[in-house]
Amino acid sequence: MALVIDKTSARGLRHPEKQARADTPVLRKPAWLRVRAPGSVGYNETRRIVKEHGLVTVCEEAACPNIGECWSQSHATMMIMGETCTRACAFCNVSTGLPGSLDADEPRRVGAAVAMMRLKHVVITSVDRDDLSDGGAAHFAATVSAIRAAAPAATIEILTPDFLRKPIAAAHAVIDSGPDVFNHNLETVPRLYLSIRPGARYYQSMRLLERVKERAPDMFTKSGLMVGLGETKEEVMQVMDDMRVAGVDFLTIGQYLQPTRKHAPIDRFVEPEEFAALETIARSKGFLMVSASPLTRSSHHAGGDFARLKAARLARQAA
Repeated sequence: MALVIDKTSARGLRHPEKQARADTPVLRKPAWLRVRAPGSVGYNETRRIVKEHGLVTVCEEAACPNIGECWSQSHATMMIMGETCTRACAFCNVSTGLPGSLDADEPRRVGAAVAMMRLKHVVITSVDRDDLSDGGAAHFAATVSAIRAAAPAATIEILTPDFLRKPIAAAHAVIDSGPDVFNHNLETVPRLYLSIRPGARYYQSMRLLERVKERAPDMFTKSGLMVGLGETKEEVMQVMDDMRVAGVDFLTIGQYLQPTRKHAPIDRFVEPEEFAALETIARSKGFLMVSASPLTRSSHHAGGDFARLKAARLARQAA
């Protein structure tokens, strides 16, 4: 894995590493993928709070199609450790390059924003920080602690990097901070990692999810897949099996949407009926929760899903 270097000629570009690539075709979205443009009163209030506290959200950076719906309901996924990622995933819209120093006051500001928004459930994610000795684990743990202090009633879901080539203590520090849900997305099937997630390793990601259950058996674990990148149904089913071996509780599956012509092309738009079939298969494999639809994203409806996740565990224990 190579760290992306910010060259002088590439400064100011969001994805300097992709500029030499040929443009890929952009397919017209089908009706089931079209959403209204944001602009409600609730959306504007959430945007004000985010900007007032100097926070970054993955909703904006990743160009999430659900931003209008989520922000109108005061749901925003905070992205910590800056807005520049050291990876260069072919599917992702987050800026690539060499990040700046960590902001030591960021955890406090995140906690304050969570309290001000009166969030019952908050999702915290981050860019990859391969430049840091612990991959940003201590900063993640500090953010969880700050939220607990500022909004003790809120439940916390984290969506973390893979901590590839970092000490095991890094992952342990994040697990030990005590989030309610530990999410790490596998994103795609192993065969496509070299082209879609070249800076990541499938088995490292799977091992991280497994390690969470080993260290904190009662902590909920969650992972997500994109479809429409060229994977087969059989490959998706194998990833489901791998997740269940690792003890993953909650699986999300959504349609890949191409951010720009320089990103990986969409292989196909998966029909809603196929998502319903994948959800049925996943539930038969033993996941406590499955969310599968064209617009499903890791943090979409996270609060309601967390309540259903807890109820599903209680029902299974009572059975």
